[in-house]
Amino acid sequence: MNRDPHRNDLGEFLKARRAQLDPASVGLPVGGSRRVAGLRREEVAVLAAISTDYYARLEQGRIQPSPSVLESLARVLRLDDDQRAYLYELADKHEYRPPRRRPRPKIQPQLQRMLDDMAHTPAFVIGPRTEIVAWNAMGAALITDFGKIPEKQRYYIRLLITDPAMRELYADWEGVTRLAIAQMRMHNANNPGDPQLAALVGELSVRDDQFRRWWAAHDVATRGTGTKHLRHPVVGDLHLDWNAVTWGADSDLQIIVWTAEPNTPSHDGLRLLSSWAADLSQTTSGSPA
Repeated sequence: MNRDPHRNDLGEFLKARRAQLDPASVGLPVGGSRRVAGLRREEVAVLAAISTDYYARLEQGRIQPSPSVLESLARVLRLDDDQRAYLYELADKHEYRPPRRRPRPKIQPQLQRMLDDMAHTPAFVIGPRTEIVAWNAMGAALITDFGKIPEKQRYYIRLLITDPAMRELYADWEGVTRLAIAQMRMHNANNPGDPQLAALVGELSVRDDQFRRWWAAHDVATRGTGTKHLRHPVVGDLHLDWNAVTWGADSDLQIIVWTAEPNTPSHDGLRLLSSWAADLSQTTSGSPA
């Protein structure tokens, strides 16, 4: 009998969350020795008012949890909004379905034209696996020349892990990378066992110990908005706001747009970068190679 990969992911997610909980934070005594970090299975079961055997079978992917059990677990494990949404997404599959072979997204011409018209605003388009599928001249000038990267290697998370220049670009490289990993896990919750994602995760897990640990932590986050500090090699320090906008014609795609507060050094830096990118765009195409 095939086991639902969502339930496997659900069990791993539950394990990761209970391992990160401090027993004292949920009212449990802290004395005595503990062989594992965080809460034990039986402690989660007691707090959620379910049997230890029932909870063990949940972590083993052998049963489908009821809505009331999910709500109890979300409360006991102190899940935030993103984690709660991820929990319900993983649990909302009742029968085994083979992984959906989701092809690499294709960019419609009108989307590329929109990007190219944003002459002073860095932007790129990202897929659920963090594949970079389109960008404008400013996006290439701010981050990297995406056109020089083979399509099969053009993943944002792969660049963060393997490209030393990316580690220099982001002042908080670790925070940026861990967030990107959490977002990638969240945005692939509805397609477990995706072979392309599995290949990417496998490659990076072998190449980098930090990636392997951070992926195993099962942290999740949605792409929304935020601020990042970049140390750009041409224009210096930039403090930029970023926003993720879902493309209506393909909900798998999000446009990441970078802006700066007017009348700030970062805003001036973007204007300077725009002048530099004007020359760069003569030799760099914004269309996938």
